[in-house]
Amino acid sequence: MGFNEELLSLAKRVSSIRSDIMTEEATKMSMVVPFFQLLGYDVFNPLEFCPEYTADVGIKKGEKVDYAIMINNEPVILIECKACSDSLGKHSSQLFRYFGTTTAKFGILTNGIVYKFYTDLDESNKMDLTPFLEIDMENLKESLIPSLKKFCKTEFDKDNILSVASELKYTSLIKDVLKSELDTPSDDFVRFLLGTTYEGLKTQKVIDNFKPIVKKSFSSFINELLNQRISSALNNENEKEEESSDEQPAEPVSKIVTTETELQAFFIIKGLLAGSVDIDDVVYRDTESYFGILYKDNNRKPICRLNLDGKKMQLLIPDENKNFERIYLESLNDIYQYKERLIQVASRYLS
Repeated sequence: MGFNEELLSLAKRVSSIRSDIMTEEATKMSMVVPFFQLLGYDVFNPLEFCPEYTADVGIKKGEKVDYAIMINNEPVILIECKACSDSLGKHSSQLFRYFGTTTAKFGILTNGIVYKFYTDLDESNKMDLTPFLEIDMENLKESLIPSLKKFCKTEFDKDNILSVASELKYTSLIKDVLKSELDTPSDDFVRFLLGTTYEGLKTQKVIDNFKPIVKKSFSSFINELLNQRISSALNNENEKEEESSDEQPAEPVSKIVTTETELQAFFIIKGLLAGSVDIDDVVYRDTESYFGILYKDNNRKPICRLNLDGKKMQLLIPDENKNFERIYLESLNDIYQYKERLIQVASRYLS
């Protein structure tokens, strides 16, 4: 399963549990930590994903930011967390204070649902008041996923991100302006349009009279553009169907259903393997008899198997001869006890 699919699965899980999460600590463990685990960081290694990182502010000592992502013992990303029930609008000042006291170039403010990414585009070593990237797990925008992926451990390049951060920031701001003008056209926007369409005097009364016309025209233009895109897509689809008119027999409907519990176990195991293998090479393959986790989607390179649907959950780990040892689990948390064995299995396939 690729990064996009894993992100969508996590987003679905976040949406399903948010109403049951009441505290900041619960938000961190059930939403925030899995998010950064998905990005490939070893969330159980404090040298890489450091909790309660000290960021002294002026004469105030012992000030701590919730997490810091470290590279070569230096913080590169500061992460400030709030409960999923909290709005983030009132909390950016706290991250703002921490940002200027460390060498970190990025700050992330999150409540487990919305992730706001900041840097210092406007003034060096001073965090911008406006994020350059905002990810909403309940309203994921496909166009922003490639930008988020740049923060994956395997792809992280500070200079590369900084080079596109300015474009991302102002693209977002311009979109907000266009949305605002679509909803409620301003005097300046109406006056701008009338400059090339209306020859009379642009009095306030004229501007007010044209506002509903501008709004209607703007909406109509967008709807026509969308309809053109949809029509074009449908035409292309029809052409493809005509080209493949020689229909193949319908494949039987699969009885396999991948559960939330299986996906949660998959994310745990990916997190345990992060840093030992490229986590993009760790994939799952669900079957009717077991949930398998493979290296590079190769059935001859099993990392482990899971049976989680019965009364007793089971983890099966292969030895060097591909003979599986069956281990019974009381809960998914028991998987963490077998980190070293899972790493040992995955490491065999690196050579």
